[in-house]
Amino acid sequence: MMTVARSWLKENSTLVYFLIAQAIGIGAAVLSITAYMVRLEGRVVTLETRGSSHLAEINNRLTVTEKETGANSARIERMTDIMTRNLNINPK
Repeated sequence: MMTVARSWLKENSTLVYFLIAQAIGIGAAVLSITAYMVRLEGRVVTLETRGSSHLAEINNRLTVTEKETGANSARIERMTDIMTRNLNINPK
């Protein structure tokens, strides 16, 4: 039995080396992806901790901008209605 295994290993050594190298490569890829995900999670936690007040300020600015855009849209519609009233055109 032992001689059969040794002879099989000798005959198929290239295949065995390839499979070992492939397993090492897959293991390295998994470790690399895991390390990347850990670093990314650390960055997200840091951003959430340090940037919370900054993000709130940006959110407030966006809210104000959205309100201004809504007001401008209503004014533009009013102007369009006034300008097209005498032309008998209904843009809606």
